Amino acid sequence: MNRLNEASSPYLLQHRDNPVHWWEWGPDALAEAKRLNKPILISIGYAACHWCHVMAQESFEDPYVAAVMNELFVNIKVDREERPDVDHVYMSALHLLGEPGGWPLTMFLTPEGEPFWGGTYFPKEARFGRPGFVGVLREIGRLYRAEPERILKNRDAIKQHLARTDTSDGGTLRLDDLDRLGARLSELVDPENGGLQGAPKFPNPPILEFLYRYACRTGDEGAKKRFLLTLERMALGGIHDHLGGGFARYSVDERWLVPHFEKMLYDNAQLLELYALAYAETGRALFRDAAEGIVTWLRREMTTPEGAFASSLDADSEGEEGRFYVWSLAEIRDVLGDEDATFFAKVYDITEEGNFEGSNIPNRLISGEAPPAVAERLAALRAKLLERRATRVRPGLDDKVLADWNGLMIGALVRASSLLDRPDWITLAQRAYRFIAEAMTRDGRLGHSWRGGALIFPGFALDHAAMMRAALALFEATSDRAYLRDAETWRHRLLSDYRVEETGCLAMTTRDSDTLVIRPQPTQDDAVPNANGVFAEALVRLAQLTETDGDLHRASDVLTRLVGVARSSPLGHTSILNALDLHLRGLTILVTGNNADALFETGLKIPYPVRSVRRLQPDEELDDNHPAKALASSSIGPRALVCAGMRCSLPVTDADGLKAQVREMLGAKVGSAPKD
Repeated sequence: MNRLNEASSPYLLQHRDNPVHWWEWGPDALAEAKRLNKPILISIGYAACHWCHVMAQESFEDPYVAAVMNELFVNIKVDREERPDVDHVYMSALHLLGEPGGWPLTMFLTPEGEPFWGGTYFPKEARFGRPGFVGVLREIGRLYRAEPERILKNRDAIKQHLARTDTSDGGTLRLDDLDRLGARLSELVDPENGGLQGAPKFPNPPILEFLYRYACRTGDEGAKKRFLLTLERMALGGIHDHLGGGFARYSVDERWLVPHFEKMLYDNAQLLELYALAYAETGRALFRDAAEGIVTWLRREMTTPEGAFASSLDADSEGEEGRFYVWSLAEIRDVLGDEDATFFAKVYDITEEGNFEGSNIPNRLISGEAPPAVAERLAALRAKLLERRATRVRPGLDDKVLADWNGLMIGALVRASSLLDRPDWITLAQRAYRFIAEAMTRDGRLGHSWRGGALIFPGFALDHAAMMRAALALFEATSDRAYLRDAETWRHRLLSDYRVEETGCLAMTTRDSDTLVIRPQPTQDDAVPNANGVFAEALVRLAQLTETDGDLHRASDVLTRLVGVARSSPLGHTSILNALDLHLRGLTILVTGNNADALFETGLKIPYPVRSVRRLQPDEELDDNHPAKALASSSIGPRALVCAGMRCSLPVTDADGLKAQVREMLGAKVGSAPKD
């Protein structure tokens, strides 16, 4: 029987009517496999995955294929967003088999959950150079019964490699080392389209942030142009939803024209921060509009009734990928009339022939950034088309609330709010934060996924690290010490429940979580930054805000442990390198005294990659060992001090003075900070 009817995941619920006898991941499914001495087929995907839907329609909904699956295997269905730990273990196993990976992930396991073979999408019948799924099922079933020694040989080899960890004491990296890595990275950027060269093209926000940090640190104008070029071409391309706001997950071509149409919360969270930085750097409306479009989409389509943020929008509607987002020229004319349609079509590359499988993806890759004189007219036309689009059959919404992805978006809203003068975004962030901190927390520990009152608990390391960083961003913006206390609580949980003593780094799972074949300890960034990188950054910021040497030492320990793998594989570890940059040259801006609002706002407008901001309340004093203790305590009127480690500037009393001090402390290479 199919056991997915009581699942909370929208992805699993999509499969509850399959004739496959699906189980959810857990000890009951493993026990059943052991009882029957059957191998396990585990199928891992997510709600917005196009090829997951294709394989479901071709195979999992087919009674004949399902009968073969049920006869030969215990079948487990997993939502990778609910169980990133399970996904990580078996995706790592697939990579060890020499496969590039992707979803749906199809793996074959022993009854103990040990992987021995797998792949991704299998067509029902052999095509695309791939074997047919039924043939694969029968051959794996035959091998398990008739040639178990081959199964065990594969199992042992994979398990041995999975048990290895990437952490090592790699020595040190200095700023000049980071500069050399930055120069190498800059050369990998496509000089025409931005992004890493080739296709498909992913946004890769941690890599872009590293490029931005390098450019600001060294004054490398070529690197800064490549950073801005990437964001410009994405904002002009079809990966950007020009009508509704927000960005799709990636582009299948090198020009950013044709997206893989699903829209993910985590991508848009990370891009919001980058577009805010790009706007602060340039003042270009293109970048501001992209950032504001993300938040408009977030409010309109992704905010749950509880105030938190949903996970994703599907790529498909009515059985077709991208159908919701594409247009014919005839429909544009029907909505706008001939004159406005002709104007809009010229700007947005709409033709009779189409630019995508006979239809049109609105984009401005040819026409470029709209001049201010026509921007208002275009906005009105886009609004009309968005209203028409709202009458179409919508892509599916995965409305589960994930603590880690929400933490990324909460932090992004707070950071972008100061750079774009949008205090209402802090209110939006606070509402989501309250839900996560209250509804998804038990005894100081976060759960991972919430939907309809069901909580996946305990959460993972990234849930706590992302929410810790979000709490610190809110503390900076509001001076509410409750956020600081939350950050300290989650720091404690990460150290006590997730830190592995032997490596000094974070595992994905708690010490007492469900047993997997290994306890995963990834260090590489994925579509989201790695928990170790986010935690290291949060520890540095916590130390800057509280003058706590212990947190600085903990951050230094994590970074030291990961320097070796970051040096050997920098593109996969840029969240670690970004945290290291903050650790080596980050500033603390202290604001004190009466009537200091303007000075405080100036501090928050300094780009967040290089600073933390703390506003001392009237009843607060710095630690006795703090180098600015006497200067801060003597303040009556508004004053700001800029500190780097144990070195602090003289107090300044106005915005220009604060910008000058930041410029001096950073060697005048701080991006937009000195600008008015």
